[in-house]
Amino acid sequence: MPATPFSIERDRKLSLELRGMLAELPSFCHEFFTAIEPRTSVRTRIGYAVDLKTFFTYLRDQESEFYAAASVVSLSLDDMRSIATTHIDRYLGYVTIYKKQSENADSSVILENAAAAKERKLSAIRSLFKYLFKRELLESNVAALIDSPKKNQKPIIRLEPDEIARMIDGVESGEALSPHQQRYHERTRTRDVALITLLLGTGIRVSECVGLNIDDLDLRGASMAVTRKGGDRVILYLSDEVMRALAPWLKERSAIEALAGHENALFLSLQKRRMTVLSVENLVKKYASSAAPLKHITPHKLRSTYGTQLYQATGDIYLVADVLGHSDVNTTRKHYAAMADDRRRQAAKAVKLRDDS
Repeated sequence: MPATPFSIERDRKLSLELRGMLAELPSFCHEFFTAIEPRTSVRTRIGYAVDLKTFFTYLRDQESEFYAAASVVSLSLDDMRSIATTHIDRYLGYVTIYKKQSENADSSVILENAAAAKERKLSAIRSLFKYLFKRELLESNVAALIDSPKKNQKPIIRLEPDEIARMIDGVESGEALSPHQQRYHERTRTRDVALITLLLGTGIRVSECVGLNIDDLDLRGASMAVTRKGGDRVILYLSDEVMRALAPWLKERSAIEALAGHENALFLSLQKRRMTVLSVENLVKKYASSAAPLKHITPHKLRSTYGTQLYQATGDIYLVADVLGHSDVNTTRKHYAAMADDRRRQAAKAVKLRDDS
């Protein structure tokens, strides 16, 4: 029997986690989550559950109209009808920085949210109100009247070609690592070269990378099957550089007997388990710190690096969107608009009407 794809097994566990979270939300939320299931990922729904609980907790604890609610679960549709735009506006101001009780009841943690995070929290509220209004459970949709928080456009942080070369050289040699890190590097070098080269050479997400199985690779076709965020399976093609980096690791990997449940994982930790997102993030940080010490490089920045190079080489924004797995090309265009400006500036200088010499 073929192994269950990692993404399916992961989503099963997340679905069970979500079920427990729904038990902490008002009953009218349960139908909402059932309704959005076909068009959202389980991770998105978990995010919505967290954000809605934060919103309802705020109403119960901070807004006098809702003090009577004994718990978040006890909030009713009548309470939803009492929510005004001012409540939502004040909530968005509140979550800029606030205290949250930690699992240890004797302590609390301070949480902060920038504009992008507040936009995500507002998205959950909007979606719930839209659903309740559409089903005629509410007479109005006040959340639709709330303006989105203003977000500052962040510059794309990526590696330049010389930094890419330095990073790969550093992974191969381990020279910039501490003596302690070098001892581990001797055992992980082949794996690390394959993993970093794969990220830089394909632009896949870190979650897609850790979810790869051995049988997702087609060495004859120089390709691999990747499970995207929404669960779709797509085929990506691998360059000669990526194939050369993978070959030694695949040979080494075939001799490793992984722990039960991790037998088909492409990338393993030293504990012979499937690597996690956090372990890959730490790996990238370790090698990027010497190649580009002034930049905060994450796996997502390696993805931006690949997208930048692909766009510079082809000028085809639709190709970049397709390869990166963006469902909306406008997402891609937004990220690489500055590069389009650079190309237009080059065009202005390329044509001379008169010879100045």
